[in-house]
Amino acid sequence: FSGRGGDGDASHTRAGQGLYVQPIARCMQHRLEQTPRPDARTETARRQVTGQHVVRLAQAARARVQGRPQREAGVDAFVSIGCDLTTSQAAAALADHYPFVYASVGVHPHEVKHIQDDWYDEFRRLAKSEKVVAYGEIGLDYHYNHSSPNEQRDRFREQIQVARELKLPVIIHTREAQEDTVAILREEKASEVGGVFHCFSGDAWLAKEALDLGFHLSFSGILTFQSATALREIAKNTPLDRLLIETDCPYLTPVPYRGKRNEPAYVAQVAKQLAAIHPELS
Repeated sequence: FSGRGGDGDASHTRAGQGLYVQPIARCMQHRLEQTPRPDARTETARRQVTGQHVVRLAQAARARVQGRPQREAGVDAFVSIGCDLTTSQAAAALADHYPFVYASVGVHPHEVKHIQDDWYDEFRRLAKSEKVVAYGEIGLDYHYNHSSPNEQRDRFREQIQVARELKLPVIIHTREAQEDTVAILREEKASEVGGVFHCFSGDAWLAKEALDLGFHLSFSGILTFQSATALREIAKNTPLDRLLIETDCPYLTPVPYRGKRNEPAYVAQVAKQLAAIHPELS
């Protein structure tokens, strides 16, 4: 089982690939969070510093991609996810460098307070590449509220609108915000482009709402956790052509690799767990 979906599979709208894995941009985001944000005294200075970040992040990611065991594990291609402008640029640069890497662009709900006037134009420019296959990760996160809920909702709407303009499927992040997430997706007609609820960890209600909207559900290493009984039941009852799997790297490393940094090769463990519980696979 390789996580392949149907003809409307959000993971291969452009790429022609059926496996959705989220490996590198999360690592880049973590690295970026450890670095103080540049003092943007002038637009020129900001662009110079941002450009340096993109180069460093892309170079670091390339080093991790080369020689990794994911190809031996059967992972033929994966999507590197954008979390803000810098990581979106780095993901696109990585995708341009490797034929088996694809990219998404967008701003995570934690980061939407940093959106500048020119960000959406840059996303439009990046999306001209055939290697950019989705818009996200976007959505709502009321757990940390790094950006205010009002700002998250406003920017979520804006980004869905940009995704519809670009005809890109959306990658949805939702945490403690199920009802608002579904309501905004409906109101902004996100079903026109479809997409995926990434790292799905919601309840049966959210799973049904997401599927009714035409979205896919993507399951991560959580599916292998001993405590994830309810989540395995949701995965078991999800139609096979609406299932995807992912890493959410560097987090949520599946059993038996808990405690290690997650990486694309480990997604095979999620596939094995899914194969063991899904009636169409077991």
